[in-house]
Amino acid sequence: MAVPSTEWEEIYAPDEEERFSEYAEKFILIQKEKSKKYGKGRALHRKQILALKAELEILDSLPEYAKSGLFQTPGKYSAYVRLSNGGTEIQADQIPDIRGFSIKVLGVDGEGALGARTKEQDFTLINREAFAFPRSDEFVGLVLAVSGGPFSMIPYLWERYGLWESISKLLQLGSAMNRPFSGFATESFFSAAPIACDPYACRVRLLPAQTDEDGLKLESWADNFRNHLRKGDLKFDLQLQFYTDEKNTPIEDASKNWEESISPYISVARLTIPSNQPEGEKYNEFSSLIEESIFDPWNALFDHRPLGDVMRTRKVIYFASQKERGLHSS
Repeated sequence: MAVPSTEWEEIYAPDEEERFSEYAEKFILIQKEKSKKYGKGRALHRKQILALKAELEILDSLPEYAKSGLFQTPGKYSAYVRLSNGGTEIQADQIPDIRGFSIKVLGVDGEGALGARTKEQDFTLINREAFAFPRSDEFVGLVLAVSGGPFSMIPYLWERYGLWESISKLLQLGSAMNRPFSGFATESFFSAAPIACDPYACRVRLLPAQTDEDGLKLESWADNFRNHLRKGDLKFDLQLQFYTDEKNTPIEDASKNWEESISPYISVARLTIPSNQPEGEKYNEFSSLIEESIFDPWNALFDHRPLGDVMRTRKVIYFASQKERGLHSS
């Protein structure tokens, strides 16, 4: 096992500001098109599965290198959870998709990743250990292509990679998208790209305490999750995996999965989703609150600021998407 290192660095391309702004403009066009179809909503992760109230407990006796920002002092925080499908469409849960598990920790107080002080710490996680592509240009290109329908991806890949590599990419993407999903209560979720844990860098994993898959054949993932809640509170370990070296734990290559044999995850907090959740009209009001809220990896403490090209791209795209939803003044 390698020792966590502080010798990480981000590598900035000279054209990032211009390029990221162009990406954002293209995402907003998609967002506007989908909003005409479905009503106002996000560019990605448009379909909200469930809104949930939760509690995050920061654990005691953490190693010194993990004691930063939110994890500096043991304690309990109220939290909100948004479960979602990852795509631009609102479609049936049975259709393969990336699934999102976002956590908003309330009641923090510190310098924010965007400059001003923040009272919140967001973690935006997906059910994939890493992204399909190393950098933002490939990731954005694929998302833009897929937004035109599943078959629009083929000419994009062909033009970008050529015949044989595009076939390889299609097989890789098909395998990833069609990977079995047991439900939000029993799957692990990942940041997929790194964040800071000053002065270190790390990735985040949410590991479920429960492993049974009861309710797998229910029609919706919301029903699946509620079925688990009927048995009692649901618990998850929030874990960090630390940067050791650029070869094994790169900051700028979002497609590289950091191997646990080199950098194991350590549990730093426990997320509890109580079985006693709002119901009826109270749930509808709470669900609307969560749907209209911001869940953004940059809505974070400076000590946990996002790192790497993909995360820097998300900063620009997410902000533009939030403005389109009317959440920021012009």
